[in-house]
Amino acid sequence: MRQASNHVRFFLSVLLSVFLLVPLAGCWSSHEIEERSLGVGVALDKGKESMIEKEFDEQGGGYARKNLITSTYQLITPQVASSTTKQGGPQQKSYVNVSETGDSAFQMLRELSLRSDTPLTSPHMKVMVIGEALARSYSLEQLVDQSLRDNDFRPSCLMFISKGRASNTLESKTAGEIPAFHLSAMVENAYRTTRILPPMPLIKLESKIQSRSSFLLQNVVSANGEIKFAGAGIIKGKTNKMIGFLNEEELDGLTWITGKGKGGLVKSFDKKTGQLIVYEIESMKSHIQPHVKGNNISFDVHIESVGRLSESWMTSGSTFNNQFLQNAQKTSEKKVKHLVRNVLEKMQKEYQVDVAGFGNRLRIKHPRVWMRVKENWDQTFSGVPINYDVKLMIKDYGASGSTK
Repeated sequence: MRQASNHVRFFLSVLLSVFLLVPLAGCWSSHEIEERSLGVGVALDKGKESMIEKEFDEQGGGYARKNLITSTYQLITPQVASSTTKQGGPQQKSYVNVSETGDSAFQMLRELSLRSDTPLTSPHMKVMVIGEALARSYSLEQLVDQSLRDNDFRPSCLMFISKGRASNTLESKTAGEIPAFHLSAMVENAYRTTRILPPMPLIKLESKIQSRSSFLLQNVVSANGEIKFAGAGIIKGKTNKMIGFLNEEELDGLTWITGKGKGGLVKSFDKKTGQLIVYEIESMKSHIQPHVKGNNISFDVHIESVGRLSESWMTSGSTFNNQFLQNAQKTSEKKVKHLVRNVLEKMQKEYQVDVAGFGNRLRIKHPRVWMRVKENWDQTFSGVPINYDVKLMIKDYGASGSTK
């Protein structure tokens, strides 16, 4: 009996050891990270072969394709990571950009395997930037199709438009900087300005594409190895192609309409003196109210904000005086109305698109009416009356001022 009990204990101990060893064994088909190139960013441009690609073609390294798209991949390779860690130095780059030109995103990606011993992996992809020329020629549905189908591709990858070559936005003159990381982190500055749109990850872009409603993508411009957010690209819902841009001030106005701003400022000038007044936004909210009477649709937009007087160049009068603060509020309100009026005119008259969410409010409040007009909403929207009012309140004027 005791011997049988010992056999049972021995069997259980062996079985427990096996269970403990299994998680430590790893995956038999896994690849060490040192054997991979980590893709962190990709730029899509209208096809333009690089000099290296042309030389490959001349030596028989080409294949049957149309040069429609140039994909530029930003990689962190084992060689780069190793040399950066060991050497550093002011000239050392922390990334490598590799370009492929062709007509199939998937084939271009696999062509890189013929040029590198470390295959590219996409789970760490941070940003995708699409060049203006390409976005005007092809729908975003076509351009991101492979990325949406690829299970490896990060759905949180942020989407941008570039006024110019998208590949330029993945270059940096700052030692140690990885442009894709830098670009993705810039969206976090939205609490300081009304000129940064809410992030547009790839998964959200898919829903925008499927809805066939017009929308915006943050525009990125580049110069001499530096980048800047500069307004937004307008994507037409019916075609999913880019049709134009909102500049920085027009994006200001749109943010006031949507009420999605987290911070920023309003710069205006006193009517009497012409001196500068700066209102700093602490909070903002907007309510879009649709109205339907028969076949007529209209909207009221109510905008409210609380903020502080952050800068004033007024040299006479009391900056703590109620009359002065009321005047500063009215001057700032007038500026916001100007911004709203300008962007509404741009949307309704020049581009005839709704990128501010008016249609969505109509869908929520009057679903039956929306079902009737949704197919040609952008065109209908261009003739819809929109009234708006703006109310700003200065609750703080800082520590500097005069009571005289």
